[in-house]
Amino acid sequence: MLAAAGALSPGYRRNPATVRATRDAMLREYARAQTPQEAREDAGTGDGLEEPEIHRAEIELPDGGHLVLTDIEDITPERAERTAARIARILQSKERDRQS
Repeated sequence: MLAAAGALSPGYRRNPATVRATRDAMLREYARAQTPQEAREDAGTGDGLEEPEIHRAEIELPDGGHLVLTDIEDITPERAERTAARIARILQSKERDRQS
């Protein structure tokens, strides 16, 4: 690969230090890919990235529809009502979503 890269520009002499550094980096990356790190038994614990709580609210829509809202943030009754009204408006409109 390195010789092919040098052959692309005639009359250009490759710097031996750059070729050596490129080769070393390529071999180092190959070795890293061939020997992945072992997984620790306690991996992911105490790292501050705890599993977030999932909030869920179920709402009945007009015409017998059923809406389930899920979010990692709290779902307030006002937010649930606004979302239900928006979905009901979409369902009652004559112009449907073209992607569904």
